[in-house]
Amino acid sequence: MSRRKQAVTYGQVSEIEGLDYLNASYIEQTFSRHAHEGYCVGVISEGTQGFYHNDAEHLAPQNTIILVNADEIHTGYAATDHGWSYRALYPLPQLFEQISQDLGKPEYGAPYFRQSVVRDDQLAAHFRQLFDTLDHSTDPLYRETLIYTALTQLVIRQGCSRIDIKPAKGSDKSLSMVKEFLDEYSNWQITLTELAALACMTPYSLVRAFKRKFGLPPHAYQIQARLRLARRLLKQGRSIQDAAIEAGFHDQSHFHRHFKSAMGITPGRYMKHV
Repeated sequence: MSRRKQAVTYGQVSEIEGLDYLNASYIEQTFSRHAHEGYCVGVISEGTQGFYHNDAEHLAPQNTIILVNADEIHTGYAATDHGWSYRALYPLPQLFEQISQDLGKPEYGAPYFRQSVVRDDQLAAHFRQLFDTLDHSTDPLYRETLIYTALTQLVIRQGCSRIDIKPAKGSDKSLSMVKEFLDEYSNWQITLTELAALACMTPYSLVRAFKRKFGLPPHAYQIQARLRLARRLLKQGRSIQDAAIEAGFHDQSHFHRHFKSAMGITPGRYMKHV
C-alpha cells in the first residue's frame, strides 16, 4: 500500500439542510471521545480504523461500513502504520424520521444501528456511488435521489427500531434533564453542585451515573455540546474568536485544542470547507 498524505475535506449537501459529508485520509490522527448531532455512516476506502464505541473497541478494515448513532460517544485512531481513508455522511435524525414516513412506518422513527462495523458489500457500493456523485455531479435531482436511496437501503438492511427500548424512569429522567440542560445552555458556566441539585442527586453520584448513561462525565459532555454550538456558529459565518467565546470556551486556544481533537481539523480549515 502506498503511503498516503493526511487530507481532510468537509462538505455540505446543498439539497438537504444540515447534511454534512467528509472525505478524509489520516495517518496518525487520534480522535478523543466525542459525539455528533447526526449519525455517522462511513465507508473505509483504505487501511483500517480503530475506534471505541458502545463500551467496546472495534476495527473497521477496507470496504466495511461504520455506523454510529446520533449523540453516541466514540473515538477514532489508525489501526495500521499507513493510517486509514474513509468517506462519511452525517444525517440528522429528522432525515431518517422522514424516511420512516416514506416507508409507511411513521411509528418507527429514527433507526437504531446495533452494529458498529458492518460488512455489506452491496450497501457499501451504494454509498461509494453516492460519495462519488457528491464529488463530481451538480445534478440536484440525481444527487438527492442517491442520498435517499442509500439511506433507505441502510434503514431496511441494518436498522432496528428504538420502540423496544424502555423509557427512562426515576434517576434516568433526572440524568436526561441534566443532559438537556447542558445541550440547551452549553455556554453557561455552571457548577457540578448546581447540576446535582437539578437532578436531586449528590455531585459524586451525578458524575458516576451520568458517565455510565452517556459515556462522558458532565464536564466533558459540556465540551461536546459547546463544540456543536461552535460548529453551528462557524457555519453561519461567525469568526473563530466570536464562535469560541459565544460557545463558552475560555479562549481561542482552548477552543482550537478541543476542536481539532474531536474533528481532526482546525477551526480555520473547517471554515474554509463549510
